[in-house]
Amino acid sequence: MWLGGLCREKRTQIMPEITGLSNAKTANLRILAFATQGAGGDDEARLRVLLRDLNAEFLPFQKKDKLGSFSQILRKAQSREFDLLVMEGSGIGGGLAALIARILYRIPYVFSSGDAIAPFLSAKSPLGAPVFWAYERLLCLKADGFIGWTPYLTGRALSMGTPRAVTAAGWAPYAPDLQQLTEQRKRIRQELGIPLDAKVFGIAGSLNWSPRFQYCYGLELVRAAVQSDSAAHVLIVGDGSGLPRLQELAGPRLNQTIFLTGRVPREKVPEYLAAMDIGSLPQSVDQVGSFRYTTKLSEYLAMQLPFITTEIPLAYDLDSGGLWRLPGQSPWDPRFIYALATLMASVDATSIEAKRAALGTAFPEFERERQIQRVTAFLRETWNRSKGKHQSSSGQKHE
Repeated sequence: MWLGGLCREKRTQIMPEITGLSNAKTANLRILAFATQGAGGDDEARLRVLLRDLNAEFLPFQKKDKLGSFSQILRKAQSREFDLLVMEGSGIGGGLAALIARILYRIPYVFSSGDAIAPFLSAKSPLGAPVFWAYERLLCLKADGFIGWTPYLTGRALSMGTPRAVTAAGWAPYAPDLQQLTEQRKRIRQELGIPLDAKVFGIAGSLNWSPRFQYCYGLELVRAAVQSDSAAHVLIVGDGSGLPRLQELAGPRLNQTIFLTGRVPREKVPEYLAAMDIGSLPQSVDQVGSFRYTTKLSEYLAMQLPFITTEIPLAYDLDSGGLWRLPGQSPWDPRFIYALATLMASVDATSIEAKRAALGTAFPEFERERQIQRVTAFLRETWNRSKGKHQSSSGQKHE
């Protein structure tokens, strides 16, 4: 007993020293950060929050001028002003710059992604699949670290050769006041003409039409509502190339039981989510959708909004009783549409409230401060490890 107590006492004394040493070593860590989605976008905003406690300079990556941004990154790397590159996203313009900087200037890089790169790109351009797989493998292999939006992506990067990884699942961009939500729910429903006692299925997001899959967000809800004989209502918030198709499919139900708001200000989205009873989290059960959480998940959890989804991993791993798993390989699969139509016709207020209560608020994976602390420690220690490896390699060369 006394020996165990002595060991614990020693560890207590030593751990602050180790932490202090780690912080001292990284006090001058200089980071060049950028998001391949483009300056001012949601990805850059996420990265700015994650790097809040570190000395990071953000390069304004221009998606419309990838070559120019590529050159900027290399010039910054060549200047030796930075110790570490941190990239949010996996765009080839930024990824190739990080790879070249790593090889030519020995500057380590860490990248973050919310998608399985090769399957995601291949879904858009199937003929480029071999190139996309080679790119993802090389990007992971040469990286000093990876920040995954899900634990599934973190494991994928590790299996492709990345030596270190951490998960930062994201967070809701707002902290809703549950009392205000009740008032907002009533107001939005009254503005749209939705009865206060109606069952409302909904989604908010970009309605970008996929010609290959003949799908955009919300299509599953409109199709199911048209098939269903229930009084369920549908509320779709967002704009994009798929909006006219949803309007056409809604037919005479448009503005009767199916409501398409178009684009609304970002800060107003929680009010529209409050007007919903059940959210849709549509993902395909494949190497694209199965690796994702999507930003909608953290928003639904923050709003305590029960949701429907497919049989993807998160639907089991994060099932607290506040969701419905529906069969089908994708949200455009007829089996999924049929199951959703059946749910629309059968679900009642009691079961919705039971799901909402089961959803709860205890999801530490989506707490912002925890993720900031985790990523800060990860980047500091990744740089320490990389710096030690490079110094050791240089020492061996001089011997």
